[in-house]
Amino acid sequence: MTFLIDRRSNPKQKSAVNRQRFLRRYRDQIKQSVAENLRGRTITEDGKGEKISIPARDISEPVFRHGPGGKVTHVVPGNEEFTRGDKIPRPPGGGGGGGAGKASNEGEGLDEFVFQINQQEFLDALFDEMELPNLTKRQLSGLEEFKRVKGGFASDGAPSNLSVVRSMRSATARRIALGASKRTALRELEKELAELADNDENRPRRQAIEEQIQDLRERMAKIPFIDDVDIRYHRHINEPIPHSKAVMFCLMDVSGSMDQNTKDLAKRFYILLYLFLSRNYDKTEVVFIRHHTSAKEVDEEEFFNSRETGGTVVSSALELMKTIVEARFPSNEWNIYGAQASDGDNWPDDAARCTGVINELLPLCQYYAYVEITTAGDKPLWQTYSTLRERWPDTFAMEHITGAGDIYPVFHELFRKQNA
Repeated sequence: MTFLIDRRSNPKQKSAVNRQRFLRRYRDQIKQSVAENLRGRTITEDGKGEKISIPARDISEPVFRHGPGGKVTHVVPGNEEFTRGDKIPRPPGGGGGGGAGKASNEGEGLDEFVFQINQQEFLDALFDEMELPNLTKRQLSGLEEFKRVKGGFASDGAPSNLSVVRSMRSATARRIALGASKRTALRELEKELAELADNDENRPRRQAIEEQIQDLRERMAKIPFIDDVDIRYHRHINEPIPHSKAVMFCLMDVSGSMDQNTKDLAKRFYILLYLFLSRNYDKTEVVFIRHHTSAKEVDEEEFFNSRETGGTVVSSALELMKTIVEARFPSNEWNIYGAQASDGDNWPDDAARCTGVINELLPLCQYYAYVEITTAGDKPLWQTYSTLRERWPDTFAMEHITGAGDIYPVFHELFRKQNA
Protein backbone atom coordinates (compact mmCIF):
# COMPACT_ATOMS: atom_id res chain seq x y z
CA MET A 1 0.00 0.00 0.00
CA THR A 2 1.30 3.46 -0.92
CA PHE A 3 0.86 6.46 1.36
CA LEU A 4 1.20 10.02 0.08
CA ILE A 5 2.16 12.49 2.80
CA ASP A 6 1.69 16.16 1.93
CA ARG A 7 4.49 18.10 3.61
CA ARG A 8 3.89 21.42 1.90
CA SER A 9 3.54 24.50 4.09
CA ASN A 10 0.21 25.44 2.57
CA PRO A 11 -1.16 22.26 0.96
CA LYS A 12 -4.69 23.65 0.46
CA GLN A 13 -3.70 26.96 -1.10
CA LYS A 14 -2.46 26.53 -4.62
CA SER A 15 -1.33 30.13 -4.97
CA ALA A 16 0.75 29.88 -1.75
CA VAL A 17 2.48 26.75 -3.06
CA ASN A 18 3.28 28.50 -6.33
CA ARG A 19 4.64 31.46 -4.37
CA GLN A 20 6.96 29.22 -2.32
CA ARG A 21 8.19 27.57 -5.51
CA PHE A 22 8.87 31.00 -7.00
CA LEU A 23 10.82 32.11 -3.88
CA ARG A 24 12.94 28.95 -3.95
CA ARG A 25 13.66 29.27 -7.66
CA TYR A 26 14.84 32.88 -7.50
CA ARG A 27 16.49 32.62 -4.09
CA ASP A 28 19.80 34.23 -5.12
CA GLN A 29 18.17 37.24 -6.80
CA ILE A 30 15.87 37.79 -3.81
CA LYS A 31 18.76 37.58 -1.33
CA GLN A 32 20.72 40.16 -3.32
CA SER A 33 17.73 42.50 -3.50
CA VAL A 34 17.05 42.12 0.25
CA ALA A 35 20.66 42.99 1.07
CA GLU A 36 20.42 46.12 -1.12
CA ASN A 37 17.07 47.20 0.32
CA LEU A 38 18.35 46.74 3.86
CA ARG A 39 20.55 49.80 3.44
CA GLY A 40 17.50 51.99 2.99
CA ARG A 41 15.53 50.87 6.03
CA THR A 42 16.11 50.68 9.75
CA ILE A 43 16.63 47.36 11.48
CA THR A 44 13.68 48.12 13.77
CA GLU A 45 11.30 47.89 10.81
CA ASP A 46 10.98 44.16 11.37
CA GLY A 47 7.19 44.21 11.24
CA LYS A 48 7.13 45.06 7.56
CA GLY A 49 7.81 43.17 4.40
CA GLU A 50 9.68 44.61 1.46
CA LYS A 51 9.17 45.28 -2.23
CA ILE A 52 11.59 43.16 -4.20
CA SER A 53 12.53 43.84 -7.81
CA ILE A 54 14.46 41.43 -9.98
CA PRO A 55 15.28 41.73 -13.71
CA ALA A 56 12.45 40.48 -15.88
CA ARG A 57 14.86 38.51 -18.05
CA ASP A 58 15.83 36.40 -15.02
CA ILE A 59 12.30 35.03 -14.62
CA SER A 60 11.81 34.07 -18.27
CA GLU A 61 11.64 30.33 -18.79
CA PRO A 62 11.71 28.16 -21.91
CA VAL A 63 8.27 26.87 -22.89
CA PHE A 64 6.94 24.38 -25.42
CA ARG A 65 4.36 25.61 -27.91
CA HIS A 66 2.82 24.34 -31.13
CA GLY A 67 4.50 25.80 -34.20
CA PRO A 68 2.72 26.47 -37.48
CA GLY A 69 4.43 23.56 -39.22
CA GLY A 70 4.90 23.17 -42.95
CA LYS A 71 5.42 25.99 -45.42
CA VAL A 72 3.16 28.99 -44.96
CA THR A 73 2.74 31.95 -47.28
CA HIS A 74 1.53 35.20 -45.71
CA VAL A 75 -0.19 37.78 -47.88
CA VAL A 76 -0.08 41.21 -46.24
CA PRO A 77 -2.31 43.78 -47.97
CA GLY A 78 -1.39 47.44 -48.31
CA ASN A 79 2.34 47.07 -49.02
CA GLU A 80 3.45 49.62 -51.56
CA GLU A 81 7.06 50.15 -50.41
CA PHE A 82 8.83 46.78 -50.10
CA THR A 83 9.31 43.87 -52.45
CA ARG A 84 10.49 40.36 -51.79
CA GLY A 85 14.14 40.28 -50.66
CA ASP A 86 14.28 43.85 -49.33
CA LYS A 87 15.92 44.46 -45.95
CA ILE A 88 13.76 46.41 -43.50
CA PRO A 89 15.79 49.14 -41.74
CA ARG A 90 16.01 49.38 -37.97
CA PRO A 91 13.45 51.77 -36.42
CA PRO A 92 14.92 55.20 -35.58
CA GLY A 93 15.78 56.03 -31.97
CA GLY A 94 17.14 52.62 -31.03
CA GLY A 95 13.85 51.41 -29.62
CA GLY A 96 13.02 47.74 -29.76
CA GLY A 97 9.87 46.44 -31.33
CA GLY A 98 7.14 44.30 -29.88
CA GLY A 99 6.67 46.19 -26.63
CA ALA A 100 3.38 47.81 -25.75
CA GLY A 101 3.29 51.17 -24.04
CA LYS A 102 4.22 54.82 -24.49
CA ALA A 103 7.34 56.08 -26.19
CA SER A 104 10.21 57.50 -24.13
CA ASN A 105 13.11 59.84 -24.81
CA GLU A 106 15.31 58.23 -22.14
CA GLY A 107 18.26 55.94 -22.71
CA GLU A 108 18.63 52.22 -22.23
CA GLY A 109 16.90 50.58 -19.30
CA LEU A 110 16.14 47.22 -17.75
CA ASP A 111 12.68 45.75 -17.36
CA GLU A 112 12.04 44.68 -13.78
CA PHE A 113 9.54 42.40 -12.10
CA VAL A 114 8.42 43.85 -8.76
CA PHE A 115 6.60 41.89 -6.07
CA GLN A 116 5.95 42.18 -2.32
CA ILE A 117 7.32 39.76 0.27
CA ASN A 118 5.99 39.54 3.81
CA GLN A 119 7.89 39.77 7.09
CA GLN A 120 8.61 36.04 7.37
CA GLU A 121 9.90 35.80 3.80
CA PHE A 122 12.04 38.91 4.35
CA LEU A 123 13.66 37.38 7.45
CA ASP A 124 14.16 34.06 5.65
CA ALA A 125 16.19 35.83 2.97
CA LEU A 126 17.92 38.10 5.50
CA PHE A 127 19.25 35.28 7.68
CA ASP A 128 19.84 32.68 5.00
CA GLU A 129 23.20 30.85 5.25
CA MET A 130 23.73 32.10 8.81
CA GLU A 131 24.01 30.10 12.02
CA LEU A 132 25.61 30.10 15.44
CA PRO A 133 29.17 28.75 14.96
CA ASN A 134 30.31 25.57 16.74
CA LEU A 135 26.82 24.78 18.04
CA THR A 136 26.75 21.35 19.69
CA LYS A 137 23.97 19.34 21.30
CA ARG A 138 24.11 19.22 25.06
CA GLN A 139 22.41 16.83 27.45
CA LEU A 140 19.47 18.64 29.00
CA SER A 141 18.38 18.10 32.56
CA GLY A 142 14.62 17.86 33.05
CA LEU A 143 13.98 17.32 29.35
CA GLU A 144 10.27 17.48 28.61
CA GLU A 145 10.07 17.00 24.85
CA PHE A 146 9.89 13.57 23.26
CA LYS A 147 9.19 12.24 19.82
CA ARG A 148 7.44 9.01 18.90
CA VAL A 149 9.73 6.64 17.03
CA LYS A 150 9.39 3.07 15.86
CA GLY A 151 10.62 0.60 18.45
CA GLY A 152 10.31 -2.69 16.60
CA PHE A 153 7.31 -5.03 16.79
CA ALA A 154 5.16 -6.49 19.55
CA SER A 155 2.77 -9.45 19.72
CA ASP A 156 -0.04 -7.30 21.11
CA GLY A 157 -1.23 -3.82 20.42
CA ALA A 158 -3.99 -1.67 18.97
CA PRO A 159 -5.59 -2.75 15.68
CA SER A 160 -4.52 0.53 14.08
CA ASN A 161 -0.87 -0.47 14.64
CA LEU A 162 -1.22 -3.84 12.90
CA SER A 163 1.73 -4.66 10.65
CA VAL A 164 0.31 -6.69 7.80
CA VAL A 165 3.67 -7.32 6.15
CA ARG A 166 5.39 -8.53 9.33
CA SER A 167 2.33 -10.66 10.28
CA MET A 168 2.28 -12.37 6.87
CA ARG A 169 6.02 -12.89 7.07
CA SER A 170 5.66 -14.60 10.46
CA ALA A 171 2.80 -16.75 9.17
CA THR A 172 4.81 -17.82 6.13
CA ALA A 173 7.81 -18.70 8.30
CA ARG A 174 5.58 -20.75 10.64
CA ARG A 175 3.97 -22.67 7.77
CA ILE A 176 7.38 -23.40 6.26
CA ALA A 177 8.74 -24.62 9.60
CA LEU A 178 5.73 -26.83 10.45
CA GLY A 179 5.48 -28.34 6.99
CA ALA A 180 9.19 -28.89 6.29
CA SER A 181 9.34 -32.52 7.47
CA LYS A 182 6.03 -33.36 5.78
CA ARG A 183 7.18 -31.93 2.45
CA THR A 184 10.42 -33.91 2.67
CA ALA A 185 8.50 -37.12 3.33
CA LEU A 186 6.05 -36.27 0.55
CA ARG A 187 8.85 -35.81 -1.99
CA GLU A 188 10.41 -39.15 -1.02
CA LEU A 189 7.09 -40.98 -1.32
CA GLU A 190 6.32 -39.39 -4.68
CA LYS A 191 9.77 -40.35 -5.92
CA GLU A 192 9.32 -43.93 -4.73
CA LEU A 193 5.86 -44.10 -6.32
CA ALA A 194 7.28 -42.91 -9.64
CA GLU A 195 9.97 -45.60 -9.56
CA LEU A 196 7.54 -48.47 -8.86
CA ALA A 197 6.21 -50.18 -11.94
CA ASP A 198 2.46 -50.26 -12.30
CA ASN A 199 1.79 -54.01 -12.17
CA ASP A 200 -0.07 -56.48 -10.00
CA GLU A 201 3.01 -57.28 -7.92
CA ASN A 202 3.58 -53.64 -6.83
CA ARG A 203 -0.09 -52.67 -6.55
CA PRO A 204 -0.33 -53.16 -2.72
CA ARG A 205 2.81 -51.05 -2.18
CA ARG A 206 1.63 -48.37 -4.57
CA GLN A 207 -1.74 -48.26 -2.83
CA ALA A 208 -0.05 -47.86 0.58
CA ILE A 209 2.19 -45.07 -0.74
CA GLU A 210 -0.78 -43.24 -2.27
CA GLU A 211 -2.61 -43.43 1.06
CA GLN A 212 0.43 -41.99 2.86
CA ILE A 213 0.71 -39.21 0.27
CA GLN A 214 -2.97 -38.37 0.69
CA ASP A 215 -2.58 -38.34 4.47
CA LEU A 216 0.46 -36.02 4.30
CA ARG A 217 -1.34 -33.60 1.98
CA GLU A 218 -4.35 -33.48 4.29
CA ARG A 219 -2.13 -32.83 7.29
CA MET A 220 -0.28 -30.06 5.41
CA ALA A 221 -3.61 -28.51 4.39
CA LYS A 222 -4.64 -28.34 8.06
CA ILE A 223 -1.71 -26.03 8.90
CA PRO A 224 -3.41 -22.64 9.53
CA PHE A 225 -2.68 -19.97 6.96
CA ILE A 226 -2.37 -17.41 9.76
CA ASP A 227 -2.53 -17.88 13.52
CA ASP A 228 -2.76 -15.64 16.55
CA VAL A 229 0.94 -16.17 17.24
CA ASP A 230 1.75 -14.68 13.83
CA ILE A 231 0.13 -11.30 14.46
CA ARG A 232 2.62 -8.45 14.89
CA TYR A 233 1.96 -4.82 15.80
CA HIS A 234 4.11 -1.76 15.30
CA ARG A 235 5.70 -0.71 18.58
CA HIS A 236 6.41 2.94 19.28
CA ILE A 237 8.56 4.38 22.03
CA ASN A 238 9.15 7.90 23.31
CA GLU A 239 12.64 9.08 22.49
CA PRO A 240 13.99 12.28 24.06
CA ILE A 241 14.73 15.07 21.59
CA PRO A 242 18.28 16.42 21.97
CA HIS A 243 18.34 20.20 21.78
CA SER A 244 21.04 22.69 21.02
CA LYS A 245 20.75 24.63 24.24
CA ALA A 246 22.50 27.99 23.90
CA VAL A 247 22.83 31.33 25.66
CA MET A 248 23.90 34.56 24.01
CA PHE A 249 25.50 37.31 26.10
CA CYS A 250 25.07 40.80 24.62
CA LEU A 251 27.57 43.29 26.09
CA MET A 252 27.23 46.97 25.16
CA ASP A 253 29.28 49.97 26.22
CA VAL A 254 27.09 52.92 27.29
CA SER A 255 29.88 55.16 28.57
CA GLY A 256 30.19 58.86 27.90
CA SER A 257 32.63 58.23 25.03
CA MET A 258 29.82 56.50 23.11
CA ASP A 259 27.93 59.32 21.39
CA GLN A 260 24.29 58.89 20.45
CA ASN A 261 25.05 57.91 16.85
CA THR A 262 27.48 55.18 18.00
CA LYS A 263 24.93 53.88 20.52
CA ASP A 264 22.28 53.77 17.80
CA LEU A 265 24.58 51.72 15.56
CA ALA A 266 25.28 49.32 18.44
CA LYS A 267 21.54 49.00 19.12
CA ARG A 268 20.92 48.22 15.46
CA PHE A 269 23.54 45.48 15.57
CA TYR A 270 21.96 43.94 18.67
CA ILE A 271 18.42 44.25 17.32
CA LEU A 272 19.56 42.34 14.23
CA LEU A 273 21.23 39.76 16.49
CA TYR A 274 18.10 39.48 18.63
CA LEU A 275 15.89 38.92 15.56
CA PHE A 276 18.31 36.27 14.29
CA LEU A 277 18.36 34.37 17.59
CA SER A 278 14.65 34.59 18.37
CA ARG A 279 13.70 33.45 14.86
CA ASN A 280 16.15 30.56 14.42
CA TYR A 281 16.69 29.14 17.90
CA ASP A 282 13.79 28.31 20.23
CA LYS A 283 16.10 27.03 22.95
CA THR A 284 18.36 30.09 23.04
CA GLU A 285 18.40 32.46 25.98
CA VAL A 286 19.66 36.02 25.71
CA VAL A 287 21.41 37.86 28.56
CA PHE A 288 21.79 41.64 28.20
CA ILE A 289 24.66 43.41 29.99
CA ARG A 290 25.22 47.19 29.87
CA HIS A 291 28.40 48.66 31.27
CA HIS A 292 30.28 51.90 31.91
CA THR A 293 32.42 51.95 35.07
CA SER A 294 30.22 49.17 36.42
CA ALA A 295 28.23 46.46 34.69
CA LYS A 296 24.59 45.55 35.15
CA GLU A 297 22.36 42.79 33.83
CA VAL A 298 19.21 44.34 32.36
CA ASP A 299 16.14 43.23 30.45
CA GLU A 300 15.53 43.75 26.75
CA GLU A 301 13.57 46.99 27.21
CA GLU A 302 16.20 48.67 29.36
CA PHE A 303 19.04 47.40 27.18
CA PHE A 304 17.72 49.11 24.06
CA ASN A 305 16.10 52.19 25.57
CA SER A 306 17.98 53.18 28.75
CA ARG A 307 19.92 56.48 28.70
CA GLU A 308 22.31 55.60 31.51
CA THR A 309 25.94 56.66 30.96
CA GLY A 310 29.31 56.90 32.75
CA GLY A 311 33.01 56.02 32.37
CA THR A 312 34.53 53.00 30.60
CA VAL A 313 35.75 49.87 32.42
CA VAL A 314 35.27 46.90 30.10
CA SER A 315 36.48 44.30 32.59
CA SER A 316 33.40 44.92 34.76
CA ALA A 317 31.15 43.52 32.00
CA LEU A 318 33.44 40.54 31.38
CA GLU A 319 33.58 39.72 35.09
CA LEU A 320 29.78 39.90 35.35
CA MET A 321 29.44 37.61 32.34
CA LYS A 322 31.87 35.13 33.93
CA THR A 323 29.92 35.24 37.21
CA ILE A 324 26.60 34.60 35.43
CA VAL A 325 28.09 31.71 33.42
CA GLU A 326 29.42 30.01 36.55
CA ALA A 327 26.16 30.51 38.44
CA ARG A 328 23.50 29.75 35.81
CA PHE A 329 25.00 28.35 32.61
CA PRO A 330 27.50 25.52 33.17
CA SER A 331 29.58 25.01 30.04
CA ASN A 332 28.97 21.25 29.98
CA GLU A 333 25.23 21.86 29.49
CA TRP A 334 25.09 25.11 27.52
CA ASN A 335 26.53 26.47 24.30
CA ILE A 336 27.81 29.88 25.42
CA TYR A 337 28.16 32.79 22.98
CA GLY A 338 29.24 36.38 23.52
CA ALA A 339 28.72 39.49 21.40
CA GLN A 340 30.30 42.78 22.46
CA ALA A 341 29.87 46.23 20.89
CA SER A 342 31.99 49.23 21.84
CA ASP A 343 33.64 52.36 20.45
CA GLY A 344 37.03 50.90 21.42
CA ASP A 345 37.75 53.15 24.41
CA ASN A 346 38.78 51.67 27.76
CA TRP A 347 40.45 52.83 30.93
CA PRO A 348 44.22 52.31 30.31
CA ASP A 349 44.81 50.56 33.65
CA ASP A 350 42.04 48.06 32.81
CA ALA A 351 43.74 46.47 29.77
CA ALA A 352 45.66 43.77 31.67
CA ARG A 353 42.64 42.82 33.79
CA CYS A 354 40.43 42.78 30.70
CA THR A 355 42.82 40.39 28.91
CA GLY A 356 43.01 38.08 31.91
CA VAL A 357 39.23 37.82 32.35
CA ILE A 358 38.46 37.19 28.69
CA ASN A 359 41.19 34.52 28.51
CA GLU A 360 39.30 32.76 31.30
CA LEU A 361 36.00 33.19 29.45
CA LEU A 362 36.97 32.01 25.99
CA PRO A 363 37.59 28.33 26.98
CA LEU A 364 33.98 28.29 28.21
CA CYS A 365 32.57 29.88 25.05
CA GLN A 366 31.72 28.36 21.70
CA TYR A 367 32.18 31.74 20.00
CA TYR A 368 32.84 35.35 20.99
CA ALA A 369 32.40 38.27 18.56
CA TYR A 370 33.64 41.81 19.17
CA VAL A 371 32.39 44.72 17.05
CA GLU A 372 34.17 48.08 17.24
CA ILE A 373 32.13 51.05 16.05
CA THR A 374 34.57 53.79 15.10
CA THR A 375 36.05 55.70 12.18
CA ALA A 376 39.30 56.63 13.97
CA GLY A 377 41.28 53.46 13.36
CA ASP A 378 42.28 50.92 15.99
CA LYS A 379 41.36 51.98 19.51
CA PRO A 380 42.88 50.66 22.80
CA LEU A 381 40.34 47.85 23.18
CA TRP A 382 41.00 46.66 19.61
CA GLN A 383 44.72 46.53 20.35
CA THR A 384 44.01 44.60 23.56
CA TYR A 385 41.86 42.06 21.73
CA SER A 386 44.21 41.65 18.74
CA THR A 387 46.31 39.09 20.60
CA LEU A 388 43.18 37.04 21.32
CA ARG A 389 42.39 36.59 17.64
CA GLU A 390 45.76 34.91 17.11
CA ARG A 391 45.47 32.73 20.20
CA TRP A 392 41.80 31.71 19.70
CA PRO A 393 41.25 31.75 15.90
CA ASP A 394 38.22 29.43 15.99
CA THR A 395 36.56 30.99 19.04
CA PHE A 396 37.19 34.73 18.82
CA ALA A 397 36.35 37.14 15.97
CA MET A 398 36.44 40.91 15.68
CA GLU A 399 35.26 43.38 13.04
CA HIS A 400 35.00 47.15 12.44
CA ILE A 401 31.77 49.03 11.81
CA THR A 402 31.97 52.60 10.49
CA GLY A 403 28.38 53.25 9.45
CA ALA A 404 24.88 51.83 9.19
CA GLY A 405 25.71 50.23 5.83
CA ASP A 406 28.36 48.01 7.46
CA ILE A 407 26.07 46.43 10.06
CA TYR A 408 24.53 43.66 7.96
CA PRO A 409 27.72 42.68 6.04
CA VAL A 410 29.68 42.48 9.31
CA PHE A 411 26.88 40.55 11.00
CA HIS A 412 26.70 38.13 8.08
CA GLU A 413 30.46 37.61 8.19
CA LEU A 414 30.47 36.94 11.95
CA PHE A 415 27.64 34.40 11.87
CA ARG A 416 27.87 32.85 8.42
CA LYS A 417 27.67 29.08 8.10
CA GLN A 418 31.06 27.45 8.36
CA ASN A 419 30.45 25.29 5.26
CA ALA A 420 28.79 28.04 3.24
